[in-house]
Amino acid sequence: MKKTPALSVSPKRADALDALRGLAILAMVLSGTLPFGGALPAWMYHAQLPPPDHTFNPNIPGLTWVDLVFPIFLFALGVSIPLSGSRAFSRGWNGWQMSLSILKRGFLLGTFAIFVQHVRPTQIDPLPGEEKWWLGLLGFGLLVLCYARWPKSWPLLLRRGLTVAGIIGAVRFLSVIRYPDGSGFSVERSDIILIILTNMAVFGAFIWLLTRDRPSIRLGLLAILLALRLSSTSPGWVAALWSASPIPWLFQFEYLKYLFIVVPGTTIGDLLVEWLQASQKREENFRWSSGRFIGISAIGILSIVCLLVGLQGRWVWQTTIVVTVLYTFGFILTKNPQEVTESLVGKLYRQSAFWLLLGLSLEPFQGGIKKDSATLSYFFTTLAASIVLLVVLSICFEVFYLQNKFKLIIENGKNPMLGYIGFGNLIWPILSLTGLYESIEEMSFTPWQKFGIALIYTLLLALLVKGFGQLKIFMRT
Repeated sequence: MKKTPALSVSPKRADALDALRGLAILAMVLSGTLPFGGALPAWMYHAQLPPPDHTFNPNIPGLTWVDLVFPIFLFALGVSIPLSGSRAFSRGWNGWQMSLSILKRGFLLGTFAIFVQHVRPTQIDPLPGEEKWWLGLLGFGLLVLCYARWPKSWPLLLRRGLTVAGIIGAVRFLSVIRYPDGSGFSVERSDIILIILTNMAVFGAFIWLLTRDRPSIRLGLLAILLALRLSSTSPGWVAALWSASPIPWLFQFEYLKYLFIVVPGTTIGDLLVEWLQASQKREENFRWSSGRFIGISAIGILSIVCLLVGLQGRWVWQTTIVVTVLYTFGFILTKNPQEVTESLVGKLYRQSAFWLLLGLSLEPFQGGIKKDSATLSYFFTTLAASIVLLVVLSICFEVFYLQNKFKLIIENGKNPMLGYIGFGNLIWPILSLTGLYESIEEMSFTPWQKFGIALIYTLLLALLVKGFGQLKIFMRT
């Protein structure tokens, strides 16, 4: 494979990747606002947290749409690494500058993970009361001030002043805040999802940087990681290393398992870089018919549905046969590409097929596919599903030009960290302080009506993030 080309300074944007990231963050918010207590069927929750009591059971295998959300976000993170890195190289950056940029991003994500957990209303006080909601709103404002990338049209002094004011306010907040157990600020109080993202952003980016010209070595590192992960379950030096960490609140070897999604994501990112470079140099002239593209998309969506239904229902061998047949039809439809987008679709489809075959082959291992604790089958199967979603979205935007239909989702994908904090620290506090949230909770709704309310909450968040985007305010993490 050739060296990843550098993108021009003002490249065409990969809308499909933004939409994929937007879908992930909105689905994450939706899953977090679903009613508990047996109101909805088991496939509406994490497979290991079934209704009615939602008690965690690590022995339950299965895969639901909720289990797909985090892997999709991790995959999008991996894909974005070559895109941002190639743009940096096109601006004349060298390896040292790239390394500093990676460490800077890791610092921003890491501090964000710690600060977010300190300003969450439910962390400040799990009991009812107004004060926690006001403090949550204050936390939201400080997060925006600290981490926002302000519009370049604003005066430089104003932009820097807002950031400095946010940092001073955050330090003051963390120095005086006290929690129900009497404790104050602690680096160990952090958002585990964001801590994992921090590790993946740093390790994934350095792996890509060091193997940019040698993707085969990059994938070879996964084999070493696989060996270490398997050996960590047996007594010996690997197990001792795996359980050790000089800074356990920030890094644990166990987090590296998510590289099984992020590293393959970087190889997809390399393909997107090549496609973006090629598509800027020539006009699109599709040889495949619209029906053919629709067929590829339909097979992709149907494959994901079959995986979710079959693996959650534990019809494993039947599911394997069905998706194998579907992918066979997909191979037929993606043969003989004549144009750069057609070629990209074919390459992505083949990559998805490989990872899916690997994931389904490993499904019986470790007691079946599970998110917690994550099995090898989980990593590779969800990776394959993520690639298929990227294929479908790429066809929607590059063939049928449906960007306007997905504009809200795309805008959320451009500002994911704002979406991550928007509901818990802005919408929920406002609804609670006005009494609307409690009034809604006290009403008698059917389970699916409650799901509809969760959709409304998610839509409110999506509109909020879009509004910030229109103001050109984005979170820098």
